[in-house]
Amino acid sequence: MEVMSSWDNWVQEALSKLQSLHLLRSLRPIYLRNDPQEPTEIQTKASPTPFGDAYEVFDEMQQWDRSSVEIEISDATFQKWVLDISSSGDEADDRDVFADHKGRVCPQQFKKLLLFSGNDYLGLSAHPTIRKTAAKAALELGMGPRGSALICGYTNYHRLLESSLADLKKKEDCLLCPTGFAANMAVMVTLGSVSSLLATGRKPLDHERVAIFSDALNHASIIDGIRLADRQRSVEVFIYRHCNMTHLNALLSSCTLRKKVVVTDSLFSMDGDFAPMTELAKLRKKYGFLLVIDDAHGTFVCGKNGGGVAEQFNCERDVDICVGTLSKAAGCHGGFIACSKKWKQLIQSRGRSFIFSTAAPVPVAAASHAAVIVGSKEKWRRRAIWDRVQDFRDLTGIPIISPIISLIIGSEDKALEASQHLLRSGFHVTAIRPPTVPPNSCRLRVTLSAAHTRDDVERLTEGLSRCISFKEISVNGSNGYAIARM
Repeated sequence: MEVMSSWDNWVQEALSKLQSLHLLRSLRPIYLRNDPQEPTEIQTKASPTPFGDAYEVFDEMQQWDRSSVEIEISDATFQKWVLDISSSGDEADDRDVFADHKGRVCPQQFKKLLLFSGNDYLGLSAHPTIRKTAAKAALELGMGPRGSALICGYTNYHRLLESSLADLKKKEDCLLCPTGFAANMAVMVTLGSVSSLLATGRKPLDHERVAIFSDALNHASIIDGIRLADRQRSVEVFIYRHCNMTHLNALLSSCTLRKKVVVTDSLFSMDGDFAPMTELAKLRKKYGFLLVIDDAHGTFVCGKNGGGVAEQFNCERDVDICVGTLSKAAGCHGGFIACSKKWKQLIQSRGRSFIFSTAAPVPVAAASHAAVIVGSKEKWRRRAIWDRVQDFRDLTGIPIISPIISLIIGSEDKALEASQHLLRSGFHVTAIRPPTVPPNSCRLRVTLSAAHTRDDVERLTEGLSRCISFKEISVNGSNGYAIARM
């Protein structure tokens, strides 16, 4: 397509400009090797090595998986939560005693809760293979890193992880970032720099700017990244109504700028609905825009191989840049950008949140690589989480479409009341309030995990039925989130 080849040309031209200005940045991996003269207590045979195929995987849920959803909070935290007393977390300083809300010193007690508000969708944070890999890397190689990725923080461990993520996302290459937030910021700021680079020492003319089309409910990291890009005065921003392809089509058809970008969450974190990927792919073919998706909540969860929402909707080739995270379904930490080699080189040279951040610690990179392997091989985890989605549908009659269940209560007081009821019933489900969501759309955000059982979901729905009426719940069109009444 002519416009898509134009984007390739624009990126190449921007790279050439950076090269001429000696501003093109390079990643130089440092190879880390453990000292054989310093034995560790962890046996290599029992602990998978980051570069071998000795990763231990399992074909069904194990006892340790439950630790990702069975948690404890102190009685002090419980009391403050129930009474809606603000806290800075200092009640965790002393595990033996605490002062209650009346100032009396009491022995510390703990309450067990079932976690239904986390993002560890596959339960991998508790996986022994991933834990052993992190421990082995820390003992043999230290924590690291020694600096930012462009200086000396990029190692063969980071490169191995990037390669595995590029393979997962069916992309040419991948760039690791300290967080998913930083990854989105880096992409948006880089997009904002393209016109400035091509303008050759002058302010871009109006027709040379980049048009960015963003879904109204995109994640805060995309919004903040666009705001920073807009400060460069080289982009024009268009916000289209949530998942409304008619509105997006109208905006695209009336836009005269050649450089167009559409950016969207793939699975929306607060509403639990999917971006209309098939329609976006059709519009991309029609208008030739660059399609950027944030697949933070879809990676490892969606698709036969865990490749994410694009794999699930069979449109991986239509996505130009895929941003993801390792802190949700991977159970680790960090962010990444899967893209072409040209885009990687441009982002690593212009994405400030990448350039000026310390690289991920080596044990985290090693553990994340293990999570990619385990998450891909243990397919039962994806089956389990979608079984739990079906269980919730069957038990409540609410036609949810993802593991993120958004029960909109309305007012802040009612959402807090419902959350506190669930807390007393033994469930960790937080009330989501402004500024995370708009006023009067406060909600309970329930998330399901492969580590949950059907019995867990039955108990949760029983607890929910005491504070909201399933029969009076209405679902907002095809978006998948439910409006609840107490």
